[in-house]
Amino acid sequence: AWPSTAPQLTEPVRPGDQTRRFRPDRLPAPPRRDGTPLPDTAEMPDRLRVRIEEGRMTLTGRIAPGDAARVATALERAEPPPATALLDSPGGSVTDALAIGRMLRDLGIGTRIGAGAVCLSACPYILAGGATRRVDESAWVGVHQHYFDQNTALPAIFAIEDIQRGQGEVMGYLLDMGIDPALMRHALATPPDEIYLLLPEEMERYRLASSEPDPAG
Repeated sequence: AWPSTAPQLTEPVRPGDQTRRFRPDRLPAPPRRDGTPLPDTAEMPDRLRVRIEEGRMTLTGRIAPGDAARVATALERAEPPPATALLDSPGGSVTDALAIGRMLRDLGIGTRIGAGAVCLSACPYILAGGATRRVDESAWVGVHQHYFDQNTALPAIFAIEDIQRGQGEVMGYLLDMGIDPALMRHALATPPDEIYLLLPEEMERYRLASSEPDPAG
């Protein structure tokens, strides 16, 4: 594939101009919509850091294979269970993201993207699992095609079958969560090395989340 010619992630987002270059291992520190810089997500943990305290669970870092089991263990040990999960992640394993999202919905846990946080790639699927879903005005939420390892030595027909199966699982998940599957239009149209950043009105339209100032900051 040709290198992406989309603008850098640091470029401001406007309606109709929302696709940016994306590499989860080299995310720059894009400015918030109020002009102040975001934390450098390249320094995030290589797998989710899971913390539960004061009725809140924080999930920070890349979503690695096996992270769903780690989150399940943390939730089983939590007493009382958290009411809200705060997300800050550049994405990762779609399978684990879907499992975590279902877990949160089953337990009635809300999801939130706080001020200046990011939720990209597979992370929005965790966001979608929240019993309630809130995104701060200065947060960044983005989607793209599922990433599959280009070095995987599989015949093309099997790779296509895997992709189609994965897309079907995601569509079914979104429907189960009450999210408008039209959200996938942006994901499917955006290659893995780019990211489509959702506007607040789009998140509202697809029922992914409400966008509002975060009172917790």
